[in-house]
Amino acid sequence: MKQSIFFIYFLALISLTFSQEKTTSFPENAVGIYKGVLHINASGRTQEIPMEFHLKKTDSAHKFDYILVYNKQPRNYTLIVKNKEKGIYTIDENNGIVIPAKFANKTLYSFFEVQKNFLSTRFEFSKNQLDFEILFTATKNKITSGGTSKEIPKVFGFPILTIQKAVLKKME
Repeated sequence: MKQSIFFIYFLALISLTFSQEKTTSFPENAVGIYKGVLHINASGRTQEIPMEFHLKKTDSAHKFDYILVYNKQPRNYTLIVKNKEKGIYTIDENNGIVIPAKFANKTLYSFFEVQKNFLSTRFEFSKNQLDFEILFTATKNKITSGGTSKEIPKVFGFPILTIQKAVLKKME
């Protein structure tokens, strides 16, 4: 009787082990090469260019090659894991520029200002796909509203000038 119960328990344990999907975490589960078309909408015009994103392991457990390719022209960056549990990363452009990034809900976000322009980036990962988006605005185009009383704060809005979007399919 004890052997039967043990055998049934053993089979159930093996069944559970094999039925559960292997889970890893970002960025390991996103490693690969993604390809597609980048759609750039600016001033009412749309342009399309080929785009790739490569995320590759390196010799360091905390660093990954992070390569954006536009029109076959690579931009070689490094993704650095700062605090995986809190989703804190940096994107090192390998030229002295380091951009903070946050990973949450299968998405890597960054927000930064360069040459009086704000950029917001979003990399949303799914099993075999990457949804990529960049929003761009100039700080000089700031629109101010509110501020009419102590209860209504002054609010600054920034019209979006350019939207870049791509759906990239995982090739490897």
